[in-house]
Amino acid sequence: MAGSTLASPSADPAVAAVAAATVSVSPGRETWRRFRRHKLAMASTLILALLILGVVVGPWVWTIPINDIDFSATLQGPSLAHPFGTDDLGQDILARMMYGGRISLAVGLAAMVVATTVGVVIGALAGMSRKIADPVLMWVTDLFLSLPQLPLLLLVIYLFREQLKAVFGVEGGVFILIVVVIGGLRWMPVARLVRAQFLSLREKEFVEAAKAQGATKLRQMTRHILPNALGPVIVASTIEVSSAIIAESTLSFLGLGFPPDIPTWGRLLFDAKDHLDTAPHWALFPGAAIFLTVLSINFIGDGLRDALDPRRVI
Repeated sequence: MAGSTLASPSADPAVAAVAAATVSVSPGRETWRRFRRHKLAMASTLILALLILGVVVGPWVWTIPINDIDFSATLQGPSLAHPFGTDDLGQDILARMMYGGRISLAVGLAAMVVATTVGVVIGALAGMSRKIADPVLMWVTDLFLSLPQLPLLLLVIYLFREQLKAVFGVEGGVFILIVVVIGGLRWMPVARLVRAQFLSLREKEFVEAAKAQGATKLRQMTRHILPNALGPVIVASTIEVSSAIIAESTLSFLGLGFPPDIPTWGRLLFDAKDHLDTAPHWALFPGAAIFLTVLSINFIGDGLRDALDPRRVI
């Protein structure tokens, strides 16, 4: 009819909003969108990426050997020649921090893998069991939770580090021992978290449907329940990384970690403790590196928790 106009559906803001809401967004993209809105998590990701880039690429740029001794520049403060200063032997602290940072971060990641793997296996077995396995595994978990971790950590490393050094060498033996011991004493929170997720998810309709189709318990665990429980596990794993870095730093600070020629961040703090009055920079920079790394990982964990939880409004 002349003079009449038909409004386009796309011109109506309400219709456009409904249409936009119906557009499917992949879970990964939605998680990334929610994570980006967490300002502290994004800033922490940038800081952690710069730290990792520094310890991985830095030694190729800053080529001063970590054991290069300059007795004429002992306990020297930050300068153009030594941006982070030198230690009591004249060794460049920046070079030693970049080398040691690789080990400290590697210990944190490897210990997290050990703790997460053990925790997921035990938590999944306990969560799927309806008989005696669940109380037994939870009793073991509670037993490990009740143990004093730092004294036990010190005792195990003191007893076994020489044997592992003889088999794997000094650096390899200490690395394996620290990773296994820290990971072996940090799996309990992950196990309890995974068990709680499994107890909740095993009664859901999609699990019952898989069971009705003849899926074995192993298939139910690995293909249906575990993928839906990974969100909280990922968040817990980030916390395990920071806890492992602190534990390694504590061991090195107490003199039971890596030897003096392997300058992890904790070892640098241990070596600097007698020179805090005359050379505070020696402890300041590795301490700041540990602080920034742990804080960044914790904020990233907070961001992942919010992004992976659809009930949280971001």
